[in-house]
Amino acid sequence: MTRARLAIIGDGKMGLAVRDLAADSGFEVVAFIGEGEVAVAGLTKAQLQGADVAIEFTVPAAAEANVRACAAAGVPVVCGTTGWDDRLAAVKRDVGESGGTLLWSPNFSLGVHLFAKIVERAAAEIAVMPGVFDAHFVETHHVGKKDAPSGTARLLEALARTRLGSAIPITSIRTGHVPGTHEFVLDGQFEQVTLRHEARDRRVFAAGALAAARWLIGRNGVFTMDDMFGGSK
Repeated sequence: MTRARLAIIGDGKMGLAVRDLAADSGFEVVAFIGEGEVAVAGLTKAQLQGADVAIEFTVPAAAEANVRACAAAGVPVVCGTTGWDDRLAAVKRDVGESGGTLLWSPNFSLGVHLFAKIVERAAAEIAVMPGVFDAHFVETHHVGKKDAPSGTARLLEALARTRLGSAIPITSIRTGHVPGTHEFVLDGQFEQVTLRHEARDRRVFAAGALAAARWLIGRNGVFTMDDMFGGSK
């Protein structure tokens, strides 16, 4: 496997996890950029050190500028920062129109990708049985998780809502060191169905982001995990 040059933007827990797994995934880390390095002047092309691709895990307040800077520098970027949904659509549009390359996802776990398909199917099944089940999402993360509900929970709710035709409540729990647990609860009068995905280690997200980065090299446009796993693009 040819080693690709990788820039990591964000030196928090996820950035560290990506750095630790990068070599085994066929990457050479050429830049490891902390929040303090871009806080004043913003991310520059020079800081990206000629990377073939970048992975961005920072905070909602910084993600937009970091993604735009990567696009301006001609560096494809995988972004896993959540909590900036109000600006995401505009950034995707601008990156696409400028000829940049972006893959954004609220979750890079293969299991979550599968879980989302199962949730969507379950919602479609109960949609034909109105009044039989009440639907509810419960998501649990570590105390340092910035956004609540999580980006993954919002994505799951949006998928299920398209099938049910109405909003589904989300309960967010922040406790301890939980990497991420998502549950879709279907509660009936005499029974309950619970669908659950549990991440046991944050490295599952780092490994997925690295796989996405490898896939993104040489592509142009705005992508999601669906595209990576055989979507329409």
